[in-house]
Amino acid sequence: MRTVYLGTTDFAARVLERLADSPHRPALVVTRPDRPRGRGRHLASPPVADAARALGLALDQPQSVNEDAARQRIAAAQPDTVCICAFGALIKEPLLSAHPMLNVHPSLLPRWRGAAPIERAIEAGDTETGVSIMRPVAQMDAGPVCLARAEPIRPDDDYGSLSGRLREVAADLLIKTLDDQPPCEEQPDEGVTVADKIGPGDRGLDPEASPAEALALRVRALTPHIGAHVHLGAGRGTLGVNLAVPVTEDAAGVAPAALMAREGRLLLGCANATVLELVDVKPEGGRAMPAADWLRGRGKQLLA
Repeated sequence: MRTVYLGTTDFAARVLERLADSPHRPALVVTRPDRPRGRGRHLASPPVADAARALGLALDQPQSVNEDAARQRIAAAQPDTVCICAFGALIKEPLLSAHPMLNVHPSLLPRWRGAAPIERAIEAGDTETGVSIMRPVAQMDAGPVCLARAEPIRPDDDYGSLSGRLREVAADLLIKTLDDQPPCEEQPDEGVTVADKIGPGDRGLDPEASPAEALALRVRALTPHIGAHVHLGAGRGTLGVNLAVPVTEDAAGVAPAALMAREGRLLLGCANATVLELVDVKPEGGRAMPAADWLRGRGKQLLA
């Protein structure tokens, strides 16, 4: 089947690689424009653009996929199906109705419609998520579902490990949908939840407002791609947290919102008299390291 592929992220890049190795190799890849990235704010291509170039695929990076010129380039590729995966921009009319479309969404719809389904599933403590292949409609992620497959969320999963498995599931399901063209069924009205985009406020760990278990889930949900952090105090900046676990032992004497060292361990007092151990941390402008190493260095001075 002749396809055009719309995608942007690392997740979408892996699905593109698998699709390009199938009988449905895209005639055109459309992604977002290059953007400044990193501490130096250097202009960089989206992961899908890099993957398309490496695969020798025709590439377009319009300012808007809905503009006339972009729509004309998609039409010129004569797609039987336009495949969408983590594109990051709304597909509007008349493009939405111009071609048959399939959208890859990493959740079991209607749970976790929206921009951050993997993060929100982990943060909510879900034990299962998955991938749905759906026909896009004007309402966000509300279209009929053609295929879906569940994937367990393991107790030690973070975003990196879970998304790695889900993108392989996504590629399998997308190719199978293109192969078999199964009928699509409308989503039920019950069970709808919305996975809001991760904002700056989601990154900060607030130990006065949340218990240790909830903060540990947030760390897992934002690692390694976004990152959570804890405030060290006035004028002391923040400390990134890559791994954190709730503890019951050594919890006595750790006040809510207090960050303290105890026998080489870094403990954070949280709501409901709970305690979170920060296991792996990342100082501002530095590299990730075990919390014990940070405490042996500048950490001890910052906690003094």
